Amino acid sequence: MLQKKLGRRIADLRRSKKLTQEQLAEKLGYSVEFISLVERGVNAPSVAGLEKFAKALKVEVGDLFVFEEKKR
Repeated sequence: MLQKKLGRRIADLRRSKKLTQEQLAEKLGYSVEFISLVERGVNAPSVAGLEKFAKALKVEVGDLFVFEEKKR
């Protein structure tokens, strides 16, 4: 569950920065396939990877874990 939320958050942040998966992958030195797996919640980055994602997206690591609550 957390992995999927994290992936959605990373995807939302990437889109808000007007980056494609390809551009983010290039900034991070990861494959586009890995970015896709992370964004779909299939895979999760390591702690060091979280730092890389945060830096590339110009946010703090903690911001990656700020999830919006769904409205009922």
